[in-house]
Formats: sequence, structure tokens, C-alpha cells
Amino acid sequence: MKLRLILGDQLSPTLSSLADVDANDDIILMCEVREEATYVKHHKKKIAFVFSAMRHFASTLSEQGLKVTYVKYDDPQNAGSLLGEVKRALALHDVAEVIVTSPGEFRLQEDMSCWAVKLGLPVTIREDDRFLCSAEEFAAWAKGRKQLRMEYFYREMRRKYSILMNHGEPVGGQWNYDAENRKPPASGLDIPDTFRAKPDAITNDVMELVATHFPDHFGDLSPFHYAVTRDQALVALNQFIEKRLTHFGDYQDAMIQYEPWMYHSHIALYLNCGLLTPLECIERAENAYHKGLAPLNAVEGFIRQILGWREYVRGIYWLKMPEYKSENFLSAQRALPDFYWTADTQMNCLRQCVSETKQNAYAHHIQRLMVLGNFALLAGIDPDAVNDWYMLVYADAYEWVELPNVSGMVLFADGGQLASKPYAASGAYINKMSNYCGGCKYKVSAKNGPTACPFNYLYWDFIARNEGKLRGNPRMGFMYKTLDRMGEEKREAIKDDTRRFFNALEQNEKV
Repeated sequence: MKLRLILGDQLSPTLSSLADVDANDDIILMCEVREEATYVKHHKKKIAFVFSAMRHFASTLSEQGLKVTYVKYDDPQNAGSLLGEVKRALALHDVAEVIVTSPGEFRLQEDMSCWAVKLGLPVTIREDDRFLCSAEEFAAWAKGRKQLRMEYFYREMRRKYSILMNHGEPVGGQWNYDAENRKPPASGLDIPDTFRAKPDAITNDVMELVATHFPDHFGDLSPFHYAVTRDQALVALNQFIEKRLTHFGDYQDAMIQYEPWMYHSHIALYLNCGLLTPLECIERAENAYHKGLAPLNAVEGFIRQILGWREYVRGIYWLKMPEYKSENFLSAQRALPDFYWTADTQMNCLRQCVSETKQNAYAHHIQRLMVLGNFALLAGIDPDAVNDWYMLVYADAYEWVELPNVSGMVLFADGGQLASKPYAASGAYINKMSNYCGGCKYKVSAKNGPTACPFNYLYWDFIARNEGKLRGNPRMGFMYKTLDRMGEEKREAIKDDTRRFFNALEQNEKV
């Protein structure tokens, strides 16, 4: 008899640990444990999503005739940890081997590597082959390269899987159509709603459990409308392809007040827990292009997020861990402001993005990078605090995808291993790509003074404060030439405004 452990982000029928399962003999173990639910205090909606999806997946396996042992969070006998639950199962069954698919987080991989000794029997950790590039393959690609740029990795993946290719060349003659995907929000856009599933009895039970056991966790539990089965996730994918993909490219960087979903796919949480597979999402988008249902810039942009960026950040994670987790190139040490939890700020862009994150356990990538992340970068917030926040608040967050995005892309904490320059911007960028500034107390046109948009002076303070580490960056040359041309009076005004703003933050004043 073999015990096959399935984790909460491994809800795929094609999972490697299930490949040779013996329905007559083997036992599948799934468990909701305190250790995984609380190592950061995950968003209520994230816990509800994962637990409900796990229960539905377990039910599907049972319907297929497999023997499933499922441990609910409130089971009085619940050991509270994965290892504890494995030990409890071993005490009840004559198990010869434990089999598990490799976890997506380094801490779990390290822990599981010691299980064989702790348990006194073989523990086989199989490769997670749901990804399109293995950690070993990525390491081979990275070997000897001075810079690990996603664009070149993405091209290799396009060739490997023959995606949007024509006789060895990219369809349309270009690899990347990102330049066409930066349109500001237009007035009168008719944005289709996101997929909405009605909670069933299983989900309602889970929501009641979350409300009871996680009352002090961040976020709104209701309303809950996420897919929790593979069939529902496929409907959500098809809805995106049919209704939103056409305009996804044009407006993927745009932000509109009270429009949290825009034209994005909202499937990352389904991909990252295993309800969807990357290749099926890619192929459905590619087919939409070939059928004339969506333009190339939209399809290529969507595919690049999955085949390029998603696989790339995972490769970076496994290549650079565990040292990557402690990177702090810019020596950022400021505490995370309270408004990241409360949305109680007069900066409308941040108020909108935090509020929507609280409501949905979701924000799209420009909200995460250029509003929430941009402020954290400019303010010099401690990377550990920022990483914990992103890990906690988003339903699609697992460390393999969250850490490189935050430490590398958002905070430049890795010193440029992932991004070629910090993604720092003043209020002008937010004003261009959103309608947030019109409803703000601060004036985006004002550069200094109490009514000026804080992003404006914080941007230049960031540039000046980090001059010793960033001036040599070839992509930062224009910014430092501009800084060099600033008069002393302007520099002092920036310092004064920044000092006033940070003092207000430290005094817990509303900023």
C-alpha cells in the first residue's frame, strides 16, 4: 500500500503523484491544516477558495473509485501539520511508501526532504510536471548568462511548444506586442463582468468554517463567487476567451475606479492551484487568434504572461532560493503602513487598490506593480513585510510566484537579477493609466507642497536616496541627468515634503 499526499495547490487529475495510483490498494491523503493556513494570515477568501476546491477535488477522486482520506480543519483529531497528518495516517494503515508531488514552496521542499528519516520509510517526491519548464531545464538555460531576461527565455519557450510560430518565426513577424498594450482607459468602455459561480453546500460549509476559525484574518469573506471545480474553472476560462480577450491587450495596463476586473482573465488562482493547466489556457487563446476571434496583440500578451512570465519567475525562484528570500539590495527598512490593511488613506489610487484587494483577494498586475508596489518601493518598505502582505492578501499567491514578483519586480530587492531597473514612477504614470487621480485629495499636477501627489516627491527622493546603488544602471541615466539639473531649492523642497510625509506616517496620521 502507498500513501499519496495531495497538497492544496495540486488539484489536478494529471498530477504526477497520481500517475500510477492503484485504486484497489493505495490511499490518497488530503488535509486542511493550521500550519499551512496560518504561516501567514491568509485572506479569508483565499482560505475559503482553497479549502472548497480541495473538498470538491477529493469528492471527484472518490467518485472515480479512489480511496481518499480527507481531514477537515475542524476535525478534533487534526494534527495541525502535513507531517503530523501523514504520521496519523501511517499509524492506521500498513504503508510501504509515501508519494507526493514536489511542493511549490522551498520551505515545504526542505521539510519533506527529511520526512523519510522522520517516518522511517521511503518518501518519493516526484517532479511537478504540470509546469512547462522544469527547474533543471531553467537552470540549464540560465547557466553562463550574465543577465536572465524573461524575453529571451520566452522566445525559447515559444519555439519549444510551437506557440504562435510560423515556420520557425513568430506569427506576425514580432515576438512581443507589448508596445500596443499600454492604452489608457477610454471613456464608455463596456467591460464584461467576471465569472461568478454560486456557492454550493460544500462552499457554504467552508465559508462558515472560515468565519468561525479565522475571524481576525484580513479580507471580506462574502460575496464569494470563485470557481471551485475544474468544470467551473473551464467555464471561467472560456468566458474570458469569448468576452474579454479581444480587449485584454489594449487595456491590460489600464485602471478604472470601481472596475476591479477590467478585461483580465482572473484565472491565476485556478492555474496556481491546479484546476487549470497552463498549456490548455495557452492553446485556447491561440485558437481564438487563428479563428479571428481575438487580435494578435491581445493573444500574444496573454500567452506571454503564462508561457513567459509565469514559467520564468518559477525558474528564478528555484534557481535563487533560499538566498533570494533575504535579498534587500536597497536596504529598505520602513514598516508597512496601516493603510495597506485598512485602505484609510487620502491617496485615492491606494485606497481603491487596497479596498478591492480586501473585497476580492485580487488586484490586476498594474495595480499590484505600479500602485501598491510602486508606493512600497518609493517609501523604502522592508521587503519581508511587503512579501508577507502580498503572500497573505491574494488568492493566487504561492511563494514561488509571489517572491520573485515582489522582491525582483516590485522592490528591486534582488539588485536587478530579475528586472533591469526599478519600476519606480511618479503620479504622472498613475494619472495616465487610470482615472484615480480625479477623485483624490492630492493634485497630481503639483510637484511639491501639502497638496502635491505624494508619488511625485517620493519618486525623486527615491532616486536621490538610492543614487549610490542606481546611478550606474544604464536604464537610469536619464533620471539622474534630470536630478543633476535640479536646483538646490527644488531638492530641498523634495526633502522637506518627504520628511513631512514620513513623519505623518510614523505618527499614524491619515496621509
